[in-house]
Amino acid sequence: MTNTLTYQQMDTTARGQTHALFAQTMGYVAATAALFALGAWLGRNLTGGVGIVAFIAAFACLIAMRFAARRSQQQLTVGLLAAFGLLIGLAVAPTIAYYGSMDPRALWQAGGATALFIAGFGAAGYATRRDLTAVARIAFWALLALIVFGIVLIFVNIPHGDLVYSVLGLVIFAGFTMFDFQRLRTNQDITSAPFLAASIFLDVLNVFLFFLEIFSGGQER
Repeated sequence: MTNTLTYQQMDTTARGQTHALFAQTMGYVAATAALFALGAWLGRNLTGGVGIVAFIAAFACLIAMRFAARRSQQQLTVGLLAAFGLLIGLAVAPTIAYYGSMDPRALWQAGGATALFIAGFGAAGYATRRDLTAVARIAFWALLALIVFGIVLIFVNIPHGDLVYSVLGLVIFAGFTMFDFQRLRTNQDITSAPFLAASIFLDVLNVFLFFLEIFSGGQER
């Protein structure tokens, strides 16, 4: 009887930690998205060169987050996540401004489709009991192949290449999204919340950009 109560208490504690991690992570995702939106608005008139510098600085923040976490500096880690959100917004601002000037409806359509996409595949990943580590591994190598395909598209005119590129990207990030949301359920370390938030936010951002390419008809290329 005592062992049964102990296991029940442990299970209740584990669920509480999982729920706390989920809530904190999604709070960080929301805050990062808000800072991204602010950065995109502030940088709407920036040039592409400034955007590249902001892009490099944003990923420097992600690397710095690792060092901060190793030193158990949670507040610095969260601060770097916030800086990442703002900087990546500045980096993507010229692209969003371009699409917005060509077809403002594409922004809203891409935003709505992204919300449904993340909600659907996120819920599937969170609910499934199957280990999705293999899916994430396949998605990683597929992403590298997609990057190579994107480089080829710069130099070679392939019919409907942009659409194929975007659809393949959505398939790949469906896998990443499911894996990241599964980690929310299987991980109980509350200190990992900023890293999980950064990973989920990158899923959201990439899905948004792929949908933006699709709904705009590939006007940028």
